Amino acid sequence: MTGATRRDTALVVILGAALILGLPLVIDTHVLTLLVAYGMLALSLGLIWGFGGVLCFGQAAFFGLGAYTFAIAGINIGESTLPLILAVLVPAGFALVLGAMMFYGRLGDVYLAVITLVVSLILFRWLNTTAGPAYVIGNARLGGFNGIPGFPILNVPGRPDLMIWGEPLYYAAAVTLLVVFLLVSWLLRSSFGRIAIGIRENEERVALLGYDIRARKTVLFAIGAAIAGLAGALYATWAEVVTPTLFSLQQSAEIIIWCIVGGLGTRFGPILGAAVLAYLKFALGQQSVIDNMFILGLVLVLFVLFLPRGIAPELARLGAWATGSRRRPARRRPPPAGVADG
Repeated sequence: MTGATRRDTALVVILGAALILGLPLVIDTHVLTLLVAYGMLALSLGLIWGFGGVLCFGQAAFFGLGAYTFAIAGINIGESTLPLILAVLVPAGFALVLGAMMFYGRLGDVYLAVITLVVSLILFRWLNTTAGPAYVIGNARLGGFNGIPGFPILNVPGRPDLMIWGEPLYYAAAVTLLVVFLLVSWLLRSSFGRIAIGIRENEERVALLGYDIRARKTVLFAIGAAIAGLAGALYATWAEVVTPTLFSLQQSAEIIIWCIVGGLGTRFGPILGAAVLAYLKFALGQQSVIDNMFILGLVLVLFVLFLPRGIAPELARLGAWATGSRRRPARRRPPPAGVADG
């Protein structure tokens, strides 16, 4: 790790700790826990789409799989340690198989987006039909459109009697998001991450250098799904119920909007976009005059027209302008004596 990398990591940790400790002073921790889960979900798509160039319209499928896996495993096991691990592994394994079929099938970007969206909608439609007593996994009933309530929430590893809820859940989720952010940053600085960015910029050139593009896209796709599954487990603990709406078209569309508004191709942008828009949706939920999706659609149109880079890049640009750290153009050297006269 170079000196610059150490400084960047230390700066991220300090700023992250300040936000984790300072935000509860202005926003309730119950709401903040939801924003943290959504921020992690947006980060998962930001990694796949913003740095890998793979537009996944079905990121909600991995989010919902993580939540359902956590709930089902928790009911059958009775505590949360192994269910939390399974909530990461099951979506990652599913994405690994799905990604291999898509990328090795040489599907175009449009077909990739459509297939991921269709997979999410199939899961949404199927889970809505699982209301009968025949749809049981172990001791857990799927419950159809009512979902699965009453499963064990997050607990201290090895101590099922010590539940993590309320303010401790917020701090646990926020620290987890900070760790995931640092891991994503490390991944993008590694050779794997640099090659992934190269694939996003020019696939043919990277292929000519001898790299297996399909394998690397599949692995990146699975990593993004694992992060989304972890976000789903945190959401399940926060809500204490999982329903098929986690796989809905609205959920899939919101994740896309979060990344665009926050700033695609940045690490912090999707998290910021998810936090801002999810809090806006929460505030608008207190009234019934204006539809939430109408507001989100209007915000997306305005950002695409007037702020296409998103919030995070513009904030970085303004910060550089305010501190005077923008690179000044080099002064033109005067010609040597005699040249100007000539």
